[in-house]
Amino acid sequence: MIEVNGRQVAWHEGMTISELLGEINDTHPYPVVRIGDRYVSQPNFDKTTIPDNSEVFLISMIAGG
Repeated sequence: MIEVNGRQVAWHEGMTISELLGEINDTHPYPVVRIGDRYVSQPNFDKTTIPDNSEVFLISMIAGG
């Protein structure tokens, strides 16, 4: 299991960030995801795997003025 924004999600060996987003049906365009203390930018979602028991945070872009 992994925790995604406070929610428990089933994990499988070799799971990438892109696969996770597909499995939870989240189509939001996240620019960055944090896995533990490591930040991963969107161009690396397809090749970055998530270790079991990870804490994952989906980070939305915030703009303002």
